[in-house]
Amino acid sequence: MQVNIHPSWKAVLSQEFEKPYFEHLINFVKAEYKSHVCYPKGSQIFNAFDHCHFDDVKVVIIGQDPYHGPNQANGLCFSVNDGIPFPPSLQNIFKEIETELNQPQPKTGNLERWADQGVLLLNATLTVRQGEAGSHQKQGWETFTDAVIQKVSAEKDKVVFLLWGGFAQKKGTMIDDSKHLILNSGHPSPLSANRGFWFGNNHFLKANEYLKSLGKKEIEW
Repeated sequence: MQVNIHPSWKAVLSQEFEKPYFEHLINFVKAEYKSHVCYPKGSQIFNAFDHCHFDDVKVVIIGQDPYHGPNQANGLCFSVNDGIPFPPSLQNIFKEIETELNQPQPKTGNLERWADQGVLLLNATLTVRQGEAGSHQKQGWETFTDAVIQKVSAEKDKVVFLLWGGFAQKKGTMIDDSKHLILNSGHPSPLSANRGFWFGNNHFLKANEYLKSLGKKEIEW
């Protein structure tokens, strides 16, 4: 099956593309995009992989679903297109970075600049129907993205995994903590952040300290 994904990932994930669940998934997604408004646009479904190549992965951030409002989702978890107001979780992410690193909040919520530096911004489900959160869950995306996490864990060394909230933390069982750094905290959503489970986690600082200790270039958050 032909999948439009960067060659560095195609080599690692080729077996997944041949499995029956993936054929079902692709047929489901094609039918959804034909009969409903869905996000992100088709060319950006694998955006996380196109901007962050397998060989370049330094940090993995795991989200759940793409944004389901018009013009928001661009295929990177927590990221929105240029010119779109920051959703609440993204606002809290930028507030935490501002506090940790003493840098002003950016003018855009488009996180392609992170992905281009080696941050894999991976949603567990890569597509969604407009206005219907979770509408493309349990169709095969989770099986695929779990395989991505397992491949990164197995085939790479010393990657930082940022697991925010209970959903992401459940993915931690697939990650080899003997050779990777796993950082857990509450989710940046207002519900979690306002109860004290997000702010002050220092994840962006800790990730950079770890990368620096390995002689790797730090992320410009």
